[in-house]
Amino acid sequence: MALEGVAELRDWLFLLLLCLTLLAEVLEFAAASAQDFDGEVDLVCPSVCRCDEDFIYCNDRGLSSIPPLPPSATVLYLQNNHIDNAGLPTSLERHLTVRVIYLYDNELDDFPMHLPPSLRELHLQDNNIRTLPRATLARMPLLEKLHLDDNSVSTVSIEDQAFADNPRLRLLFLSRNHLSSIPSGLPASLEELRLDDNRISTIPTHAFRGLSSLRRLVLDGNLLANQRIADDTFSRLSNLTELSLVRNSLLTPPLNLPSAHLQRLSLQDNALIHMPRGSLDGMRRLQRLDLSGNNLTTLPRGLFKDLDSLGQLLVRGNPWHCGCNLRWLHDWLQARGNSITVRGLTCQGPDKVRDMALKDLTSQMEECEVTGVVAAGAAAGVGATGSGTRDRVGGAGGVVASSTTLSPLQGSLFTLRSKRPGLGLPDSGLDYTLGSSGVGKSLALNVKPLAHDSIRVTWSVAQPSSSFRLSWLRLGTNAAMGSITETLVRGDRREYLLTSLHPSSSYIICMVPLVTSSGAPKGAMAAGDTDSDEAPVCAKAETSDPSRPELGQEDKQDPEQISTLPLAGIIGGATAIVSLALIFAIFCWYGHRAGRITSRDHYSRSSSRKGKHYDDYIESGTKKDTTILEIRGPGFQMTPMATHQPLQPKPLREDYIIHTIFPSNGTGLYKGAHQVSNAGYGTNRGYREGGIPDIDYCYT
Repeated sequence: MALEGVAELRDWLFLLLLCLTLLAEVLEFAAASAQDFDGEVDLVCPSVCRCDEDFIYCNDRGLSSIPPLPPSATVLYLQNNHIDNAGLPTSLERHLTVRVIYLYDNELDDFPMHLPPSLRELHLQDNNIRTLPRATLARMPLLEKLHLDDNSVSTVSIEDQAFADNPRLRLLFLSRNHLSSIPSGLPASLEELRLDDNRISTIPTHAFRGLSSLRRLVLDGNLLANQRIADDTFSRLSNLTELSLVRNSLLTPPLNLPSAHLQRLSLQDNALIHMPRGSLDGMRRLQRLDLSGNNLTTLPRGLFKDLDSLGQLLVRGNPWHCGCNLRWLHDWLQARGNSITVRGLTCQGPDKVRDMALKDLTSQMEECEVTGVVAAGAAAGVGATGSGTRDRVGGAGGVVASSTTLSPLQGSLFTLRSKRPGLGLPDSGLDYTLGSSGVGKSLALNVKPLAHDSIRVTWSVAQPSSSFRLSWLRLGTNAAMGSITETLVRGDRREYLLTSLHPSSSYIICMVPLVTSSGAPKGAMAAGDTDSDEAPVCAKAETSDPSRPELGQEDKQDPEQISTLPLAGIIGGATAIVSLALIFAIFCWYGHRAGRITSRDHYSRSSSRKGKHYDDYIESGTKKDTTILEIRGPGFQMTPMATHQPLQPKPLREDYIIHTIFPSNGTGLYKGAHQVSNAGYGTNRGYREGGIPDIDYCYT
């Protein structure tokens, strides 16, 4: 029995072991099947899309809505479809793994809702989005890059503090929209802002307040002008590395540009006519400067004194006037050698160097050095009083500088800054009674403001001169308000145009003729010219305020139009006289017909009665149209008579009786006051003054 019990127990244990083995196999198979199923679910891809791991490509499929997406998707390419706001499923916000969505070039009219809160980058270009609501943007607190180019966003459609709940936003693109000003409430985390090709015309001081992290700012293709940009607008952007102001209406660079970290400055395709000295000071990290497509003819000496890191200088499309005014730039480029790339510095004048590169004018610039040495030893010139600095050319001592940019026709090869205290210009700190013209021993000077930044200078001389030295000084409260600037003008010139002047400023302009000294080198204009013994002739002019309408617009008319004014006045006066004569003649004729002109004292009452018939009394007492009865004088008694009854004279009386005459056509005798040219007719006052009592004034 014991052996049988042991054998039975062994059989049960074997059977139990077998069952446990089978159960383990079943469980392992079930686990493997579940894992395979989960893998298949994770890899489900929409049939109309293409999937590459976590990247879902549904672009260019003609979709009108977003298909179901796998839960592991991180980047969605949905661009170039026909998806509108109704095609965005609400389930999209539950995909918490999505980081980037491309929805550009679709048919969205509103900013999309139900986007995943995990979104970092959103592309919505080329839609028709009009508004930016704060509540929708608040659903994406992790958003870092937002592209909204080519939409219909306007300044007023951006909700106040729209980006307040996006503290991580670093990049915002709003190019080619309908913005008229800089959006307010931009996040302090912003590093790049593109607002090009909008309608922005004004930038106030507070426009970029709080954007200390901004590094790249693009404002190309707007309506910006110098008058509409506040002086401290860009100075707040202390960390800015790139500033682009292409295709605007700037005449000079904006004031107070950030200089500490700026590396790229783009000012091409504006209307620049002048680069003020100091406008690029402190830009020691600037690597690229683009001044192409402007109206620059010269650059002031010292403009590039701090541009040690400049590697690219683009200046094509400017009418460069390559004289001694650019000698400093020639030397600066020669010293930099191959460390800088220059594009477009091609001379447009004078004619002998046209279409030549400035760097190739070594021989011409050597003449400027000789000229500068001769000029430095001359006995006369503009004094250093009021001049802020003294500039030299190389080590030769030549004085070549320019504080203003002149048009090619008015410019000079020798615009100089004073080095010698010789010319007695009036002290800028005093109030001199100078007029708009001055007369000297052999020269008469006249100045006339043409605009808020230009003055026309004309002169006449009693005897020819080889050249003239023209100097001008901006007046101020002290001598440091401006610098004396002079230029040499050819002897055959009789006018000069000063441009790029300060608006609402007073200028003293002086001129002195020069005489040619012997030994002057041939080909160097004014190299041997020295001041004559004549004292400078000075005049004073004031530029206008651009914010006010200019007075004297008639002064800008052409001389041919001005010469026609006397003839037009004569013709107009003659026409007026003839018109007045005709009007007077008509008035006299009308008065004569009405009996107002002929006085009753110039005819005899008795003779007037002889041979009168009934019709004559009617004629003398009424108008021909029989609309009103008019009595001209006392002494008549008008009574009805039979036709052709002879008139019986009666003694004269001082009173008369009026019998009402009824017109045959049934019209009334009353005529309104507005139908009579004389204000006395048709009123009781008129008849009362004629001696007729009011009780006898009757009408039907």
